[in-house]
Amino acid sequence: MEYQQLLEHIRAEVVPAAGRGRVADYIPALAAVDPGRFGMAVATVDGEVYGTGDWRLPLSIQSVSKVFSLALVLREDGEKIWSRVGREPSGHPFNSLLQLEHDQGIPRNPFINAGAIVVTDRLLTLTGDARSAVRDFLRTEGESSAVGFDPVVAASEADHGHRNAALAHLIASYGNLENPVPDVLDHYTWQCSVVMTCRELALAGRFLARHGTGASGERILSRSDAKRLNATMLIGGTYDSAGEVAYRVGLPAKSGVGGAILAIVPNRCAVAVWGPGLDASGNSVAGLAALDAFTTLTGWSVF
Repeated sequence: MEYQQLLEHIRAEVVPAAGRGRVADYIPALAAVDPGRFGMAVATVDGEVYGTGDWRLPLSIQSVSKVFSLALVLREDGEKIWSRVGREPSGHPFNSLLQLEHDQGIPRNPFINAGAIVVTDRLLTLTGDARSAVRDFLRTEGESSAVGFDPVVAASEADHGHRNAALAHLIASYGNLENPVPDVLDHYTWQCSVVMTCRELALAGRFLARHGTGASGERILSRSDAKRLNATMLIGGTYDSAGEVAYRVGLPAKSGVGGAILAIVPNRCAVAVWGPGLDASGNSVAGLAALDAFTTLTGWSVF
């Protein structure tokens, strides 16, 4: 497989989609991002990295960070988190209050906002500093000390995070938070403000293509936990479009409203794409088009 040639072909194919969709203008710091940006990177299990477009331009990964906070909780705490958050598709928007109340404070999965708040709460208990734990993990696996937080994005989200606050208070009302709501929200918001490139993001996700083995050869997750995290990404990583993404792409994937998507091809590679224009579910229009093309051209999927 000639990765670079493949990526350039995909970029040419999806360029018309790069300006489609709508940026996440409900977060003012993201509203100014050029919707025509596009980047894509592939990090193979053997250590090679390829990219095209804006793949070295820093971007706000937003909810893609939830993959790594969950991985850290699974590494430190095993299966315990699953008593507090489910593993089912949501079928509702990622910030739904209705579903959370119906399920009595148990979020449907760890990748909708309510579920990620519970995971962040547990990581805060385990580490004392959830946001730094996620950042440091991304620096190590992404092989870059440049990975960090964007304080403007963090402040913007905090100032406009009323629904997340409502979710956290509702969860707490059912006794499913261990730490004070303001502390959990602070770490959650900063975690979502992580800035890194497609290259770094693909590298950081590579441990999931390697069945839980990190960049240094260290085992981050057991093979079973890596399988389960990938499976949870498949059913819930792209919000209420998870079924459509599984149909089109056929890979475990996690998206963020900054326009990034991380997808995993077990035994082969991790793929990071970025296109800030979003569809109605909050997934990158160009990113999904690129992943669709990638799996179509390679014939790779988990099915």
